[in-house]
Amino acid sequence: MQRRLILMRHAKSERHGGAATDHARPLSKRGRRDAPRMAAWLVDHGWKPDAVVSSDATRTRQTWEHMAPWFEPDPPAVRFHNGLYLASLGALQRVSVDWAPAWGTVLALGHNPGWEQAVAHLSGVQEYMPTAACALLHGAGETWAEALEGRWRLERLLRPRELPQ
Repeated sequence: MQRRLILMRHAKSERHGGAATDHARPLSKRGRRDAPRMAAWLVDHGWKPDAVVSSDATRTRQTWEHMAPWFEPDPPAVRFHNGLYLASLGALQRVSVDWAPAWGTVLALGHNPGWEQAVAHLSGVQEYMPTAACALLHGAGETWAEALEGRWRLERLLRPRELPQ
């Protein structure tokens, strides 16, 4: 079965933002602007996810909150995982065993350096992923766990600065 994976780094966060921990840092003004712009591009170009899996950090939750309205009226299933906080491909592979086989496209919201490393491992292409960047990947597998063990094709790396203002 053909699969599409959107690996997205959270939108720009505040350096400190009054947060007690790194996990609790909120989005910056730029992050609140970029997240919906990225969602609009995904929808306009046919990359609407069937599901969203995300780190449970404040900045990833807020990234999703600013993107979610673009996926109405049929919103994707959303799951937040503490195990995806600052995680790499291995953590994504572990949570993928619970993903529905019917999901053709999954948006995974996470952090660097893990997502850059995951893109490189899956596609063989090393790319810089600034905040709010999306790596659009194509793969195949009967299950998501199987697919994430294979080779993927990087269709595009989309960065917020490439979008029209």
